[in-house]
Amino acid sequence: MVSGPGGQDSAQVPSPLDPDNPREWCAVAAAWLGRGRPESALEAARQAVDRDPQAGSGTDWGYRLASLAFERLGRDAEAVAAAEEAVRLAPGSWAARLRLGAALRRVPGRWRESWAQATRAVRYAPEEPDPHVLIGDLALLRGEYRRAEAAYRNALRHPDDHPGARINLGLTFLRWERPRGHHDPAWPVDPHETGRARRAMEVWSRQVRVLLAVSLIAVVAVALGAGTAAEARIGGGAMMAAVMVITLRQAHRVRLWSYVPGMLSRDPWLGMSVSIALIAVAAYVAAVATLPRAAPLPTFGPAPEPVGGVWTALAALVIFNGAVVIVLRVLVEAWRGRPVRALAEFTAVHKDRTARRDIDVTLWLVAGRAWSALALIAGVTVILDEPGWAFAAPAVPLALGWVRARGGLAPCLHQVLAMDRWLKVALALLVAASLALGVAAALPALGFPGVMGDWSLLTGIGMLAVLVAVFAARSAWAWWRGVPGPWRASLIMGESGGCRLPGDIRPPVGLSGEVRQAFTHAREVVLAYADPTGPRALAVGSVSSVGPDGELRLIAGNDAWEAAERDPRVAVFVADPLDRRFWAEVRGIAVGDTEAAVLRVTPKHVMVGEYPGRHQGRPRPG
Repeated sequence: MVSGPGGQDSAQVPSPLDPDNPREWCAVAAAWLGRGRPESALEAARQAVDRDPQAGSGTDWGYRLASLAFERLGRDAEAVAAAEEAVRLAPGSWAARLRLGAALRRVPGRWRESWAQATRAVRYAPEEPDPHVLIGDLALLRGEYRRAEAAYRNALRHPDDHPGARINLGLTFLRWERPRGHHDPAWPVDPHETGRARRAMEVWSRQVRVLLAVSLIAVVAVALGAGTAAEARIGGGAMMAAVMVITLRQAHRVRLWSYVPGMLSRDPWLGMSVSIALIAVAAYVAAVATLPRAAPLPTFGPAPEPVGGVWTALAALVIFNGAVVIVLRVLVEAWRGRPVRALAEFTAVHKDRTARRDIDVTLWLVAGRAWSALALIAGVTVILDEPGWAFAAPAVPLALGWVRARGGLAPCLHQVLAMDRWLKVALALLVAASLALGVAAALPALGFPGVMGDWSLLTGIGMLAVLVAVFAARSAWAWWRGVPGPWRASLIMGESGGCRLPGDIRPPVGLSGEVRQAFTHAREVVLAYADPTGPRALAVGSVSSVGPDGELRLIAGNDAWEAAERDPRVAVFVADPLDRRFWAEVRGIAVGDTEAAVLRVTPKHVMVGEYPGRHQGRPRPG
């Protein structure tokens, strides 16, 4: 038995029956990867590579398995090197292209190379879901939601469901943004550098806004206490020197100024933070310059100047901009995207842990929408003093029921609520608050005393306030425990491909001994390919060699090379060169090797059939 580190018998994998067979070692490595043991998988993959019968020109399977093991161990550079070796050995293998694209995706500054490999994998195997999923993931990381949605839908057209594709398709409906939204993965720069610049701008904005708010409060206090605004204006103007010091200090930490405009456009909240700080500086200067002369109820002397509405607005902008930004962000994040369609995708694979997590977060976003709607109804009712507006409140529970039905939550809602009891309390408060507001509108209409309606209205508003406290407590608990919180940033991408073997570590298609012999000795080989005018067949010279994994190396003319460049998907037909008992057809990907002057055809499907006669049989796999 092959055992992993620590000798855990519960995760043992049978050792190869033939220790000198590299394919059996590859099967062992794939089994270890399926059990979540990348260290053991890497050792088995190394055994497969060391036992390659043609070192340097053998199988790509072992290198693909080693690449995935390196990736799961966090050794990204080695994962890329192993994947590049797999592509060198089998340039027409869609699985090798997929593995290289997935490995390059994790290396900063190599997004475009990853995209190129993913598009090749799609071109080589459009019938496979995994290349489409990688295309969708790369597009989603850049915020290209339409392209990502199209790619995920292409992946889901295949019979086998792909949980990762469904989860990520739901994220496209939510307009999900990855944690480093300010950084474009296609930029040839380390995201840590742009992250450092982002932190510098955030710190500058925060420090400037807090400093100006405290300074303006102190300026107003001095003006009120001294009875004159002259000294207050001088002190307020001197505070701008501190703002300049903060600005110069943080600007020194921003080393990538050429990327700052792109960062601000990609991350709207970073752009808003910087913009609101600049606006706060302008509002502070205007507020200090126009500071009204005031005195605390003087007995003698001139009356204080009245505080105008413009000055009050300037002061409120300087002092309360932080709270306004927080409220605005919560509301915008709650109302962004289409959560019902996202829930429909998440619930389709609700047994996946990532899907359940995203369902929980999405339901918090739905609760935020419901709360904002009830708060608007309550605010309009109080401001206009018209209880009739509260009749709209009972529509909120109906909307929540519609979300449950359209989102397909019936199979998993109980499990999600059991996992997050805070969410259960929040939904109960929403229903109770909406009913209380509805009762507040109904009581006066039924002739009950107005005070009863007022009490019901206050009860509904109080429940909405309690719901804010519940959200704050849930957020604080998540922050303290280090678990996903009730905010959009807790949404994560899905990576599960389901129960089937991932496409980038599938075994290559091999050829039987009789098929190898047929291609090796035959002198009449036919290459079929797609032409703009239709399918065509072309006789090629011969097969110069057959690789360990069945790769055919054809000696062909210019017509075959041009056809492979237009569409690499070809079929190679050969007849038994000895007694014409059978024929073989290899469908695969043709890639030209200019150095060796041959077409390298990597098999995808092999069919073998017998010619009609007394021993006629149906086509059988090769």
